[in-house]
Amino acid sequence: MTTLTKSKQSNRNLPIGDVKFWKKEEFGISGNTAVANFKLTVYREDTIRVQVSKETYFSPNPYTVIQDPQTVDFSIKEYESSVVLQTDKLKLELGLSPFTITYYTLDDQVINKDDAGFAVSWLGTEVSNYKTVQENEKFIGLGEKTGGLNRAGNAYTNWNTDYFAYGVNDDPLYMSIPFYIGLHNKLSYGIFFDNTHKTVFNFGASTNRFVYFSAEDGDLDYYFFFDDSVSGIISAYTDLTGKMEIPPLWSLGYQQCRYSYYPESEVLTLAQTFRDKKMPADVIYLDIHHMEKYKVFTFDQEKFPDAKSMIKRLKEKGFKVVVIMDPGIKTENGYLPFDEGMEKDLFVKYPDGLVYEGQVWPGWCAFPDFTKSETREWWAEKMQFYKDAGVDGYWTDMNEPASWGQHTPNLIDFSYEGEEVSHRKARNIYGFQMARSAYEGSKLQSPEERPFILTRSGYSGIQRFAAAWTGDNVATEDHMLAGVRLVNSLGLSGVSFAGYDVGGFAGEASKALFARWMSIATFSPFYRAHSMINSNDAEPWSFGEEVEEISRNYMKLRYRLLPTLYSSFYQSSLDGLPISKSLAIDYAHDHIIYDSAFQNEYIFCDRLLIAPVESTKEITKVYLPEGDWYYLYDSRLHKGNQVIFQDCPTSYLPVYVKAGSILALQSQIYNTGEKNDGILRLHIYKGEGQHNYLHYEDDGCSYEYLEGDIFKRNIIWDSDSLTLKFEKPEGIYSSGYFRVKVYCHGFDAEALHLDKNSIESQKENVAFLDRLTEFDPLPDNLHDFHESKSVATFTFDHVKEAFELRFT
Repeated sequence: MTTLTKSKQSNRNLPIGDVKFWKKEEFGISGNTAVANFKLTVYREDTIRVQVSKETYFSPNPYTVIQDPQTVDFSIKEYESSVVLQTDKLKLELGLSPFTITYYTLDDQVINKDDAGFAVSWLGTEVSNYKTVQENEKFIGLGEKTGGLNRAGNAYTNWNTDYFAYGVNDDPLYMSIPFYIGLHNKLSYGIFFDNTHKTVFNFGASTNRFVYFSAEDGDLDYYFFFDDSVSGIISAYTDLTGKMEIPPLWSLGYQQCRYSYYPESEVLTLAQTFRDKKMPADVIYLDIHHMEKYKVFTFDQEKFPDAKSMIKRLKEKGFKVVVIMDPGIKTENGYLPFDEGMEKDLFVKYPDGLVYEGQVWPGWCAFPDFTKSETREWWAEKMQFYKDAGVDGYWTDMNEPASWGQHTPNLIDFSYEGEEVSHRKARNIYGFQMARSAYEGSKLQSPEERPFILTRSGYSGIQRFAAAWTGDNVATEDHMLAGVRLVNSLGLSGVSFAGYDVGGFAGEASKALFARWMSIATFSPFYRAHSMINSNDAEPWSFGEEVEEISRNYMKLRYRLLPTLYSSFYQSSLDGLPISKSLAIDYAHDHIIYDSAFQNEYIFCDRLLIAPVESTKEITKVYLPEGDWYYLYDSRLHKGNQVIFQDCPTSYLPVYVKAGSILALQSQIYNTGEKNDGILRLHIYKGEGQHNYLHYEDDGCSYEYLEGDIFKRNIIWDSDSLTLKFEKPEGIYSSGYFRVKVYCHGFDAEALHLDKNSIESQKENVAFLDRLTEFDPLPDNLHDFHESKSVATFTFDHVKEAFELRFT
């Protein structure tokens, strides 16, 4: 009878109940109820951690959070039915009967509130936190999730999944980032649920009572963020989970991949074709056919008899080489990685000690346990094989982990840094740890060079180690736009360096679709085309002359934008904000941006508004948010807070520049190792107030920037005084630009003059040239691009002090 009663109880909701005991701790409050222990930790003035467990101890994720609680002032006041913890940013009210948590602003507006009936509850081992829904509440983020920008009314599962040719509304996909942002009543907050088990986030699917997040096992362990802005919340989240490292400059260039390029003669022909056709490119990938029978750490001696020589020839043409690495190790005696893994006890095992095997490309495979430090060190050492061949970057694929059958047994064991857990807890972190191993291996083999790691699978914090791409997409209009939303959602979730397979991995892109995709991806942080085996050629010249020319135009534009792009990557490494910013970051409470017609729009490098549109359309509606906006190709001014109709033939992607912006460009180059002409072109767009551009340079490849070997200069345009201010540069790096040309947009060019008196004090350093009427073309077909008056040129790097130029 007792056993039956317990069984019934385990199948019904068990709420946390009343608080029985609580006490003040150094960083917050701890206590218990009849069924659970809890701990509330003030991490920062704007960040609070909530831990709840039915066990006597907490079992945190050891991988993601890299920040310790900071010592901040907070107060605790006890009332009859509650305890209130307050910082300088927010108030947390802990209800005592029953346990509930409500977050308030300092003026007592409700930010977020537990459902009074259920709050924290269990169904067996499944733990959930139920929240009341605020009026017109919207939810954004969750990383790599399909669907619309606003997640309200939908539910999502975090369970890293190999999903070939996924649908544009399918879930789950390859990566799990259990972090979302809630928006209501001009308020914004964030919640990061740090539990690596399978989790569910339900934002009102099949219920109108509450929203909730749950994990199939483990602790309720979440961080609550509050800030006046969405950007502040993302920065706080990335303070907690880590910022992106500045990537090598070459990884921002165009990258070409196919499953697969072989033999080596085809790879060399591919590289030469880019150069012959004057199409800028930096990277060529070697997919799984570079290996001997798909075995990692090998080269197929028939297809690639001298890989080292081939890679050397590619480098001579200005190309970097990235190789794929899959985790499956073929269970073949005599294959050194397998023999070593068995000898060193590095593979995932069944509970009885036998090594787990699953089928992947090489056949039956063992899987390295990347949650074990010894395995990560071993993998890093094995990467010497690729380093010796001259490989530059690493692509970790199939690391969900994937296997044929798509159903890994849950009982297999992982080390999890000594905790010894099952697949249920380890799966979502596996790809993250493989990417970490590749990152650490790259640093071990090339300690003076910044790694480039690309991963398909990951978890919160993956931005510390790798760029991400959105997996095996399909060559359709819907997938092209879904990829934009996925990248923007990853950006909302701390992953700044992300992209998609341009042209679609599966299927065949039409000529117009490929051309449009190439233009949109020009304004993506990660710019790579990738196509599948047994499909038509999908290089930029494979679709006919018109598509080739359009592709070339936008590829050239990408390389001219590199000063702005690289400076934006530097900024993102500081504040964690994305390169591709959903409009929900800067215009969170503008309800129009969530409309299905406009939810794909985003801000690129803080200056450019990109309006992605299907290739089938010749005209489209564009929503211009608050502010003034200039059409990129002819500098025509449009007022914000309105919907406009924009012509969008295949050669013209709708792109606008924010008024007041300083947009930095350079001369045309065809790979990032090529020198530009030394002239930095600053395009200033008339607008109200002050606007700045933080220009950043370093050597683009090493870690010397951490020792101050940088060139960083803040450039400010003051619209009211018509003054261009150059603050004193920082760092010891010599700029690659010795001259600046200034182009003014939206001004009366005939009436605008440089006040020569403003540079009298800099006569020795500033070489002023007479007023020039100059056309600054970008790609040939974009014939109206940036026509403006060049009002001055002057030396740049040689001016070591602050100075300013005034216009009249």
